[in-house]
Amino acid sequence: MGDVLLLALLAALNPTLVAASTLMMLLANPVKLMLGYLLGALFTSITLGLVIVFSFEGSTSSTSSEQGLSAELSIALGSIALVAAFALATGRAQRAASRRHARHLAKEPKGPPRWQRALSRGSARTTFAVGALLTLPGGAYLTGLSRIDKLNHSTSATVAAIIVFNLVMLSLLEVPLLCFVVAPSWTPRAVERSQAWARRHARRAAVIALSLLGVLLVLKGIVELVAAGQS
Repeated sequence: MGDVLLLALLAALNPTLVAASTLMMLLANPVKLMLGYLLGALFTSITLGLVIVFSFEGSTSSTSSEQGLSAELSIALGSIALVAAFALATGRAQRAASRRHARHLAKEPKGPPRWQRALSRGSARTTFAVGALLTLPGGAYLTGLSRIDKLNHSTSATVAAIIVFNLVMLSLLEVPLLCFVVAPSWTPRAVERSQAWARRHARRAAVIALSLLGVLLVLKGIVELVAAGQS
């Protein structure tokens, strides 16, 4: 179950979700907007999760070859995380981003994406629709659902696992929403301070987080390959 939670945290690192939650925190009535987006996102992700997992029913149980594939996937994901950490640490990602930004400035400005404009002038009903439309399954999400299916829990336990997975996946939206509800006067100041901290330290924090994640995934994959070879 630990690898399922790890995949849920990996799925939480969704650039669209981060951008949407950051934008809504800066708008008027952030609680209503974020709650609408959260409900729309949960509606889509839980519905798709239930459909996908229960479509796996009747499939054959895990074999040693599937365990090997799982191990290779862990090593691949870990290697990607380590490469990303190296790119950030050496500044290559920042230079590439600067070149993309320069090319973007050279073109005629088109304004923010349509979903950002909808959030900026929208209501909770609008954000519900935006959240439902933008919450589509990614690689980490699908892998997590596959792992949940292979746990072979009862139907009720499987449904609960899918719900927990989605709650963890959307934690970057749920945590600030809860903060706005519990401490509405303190949260905006905390958001400003966190944004200032992120501008100064985001790169270093990302390098450390990606490095730890990459090492753990690679080690996990190696252990699974060794165990599969001995079985």
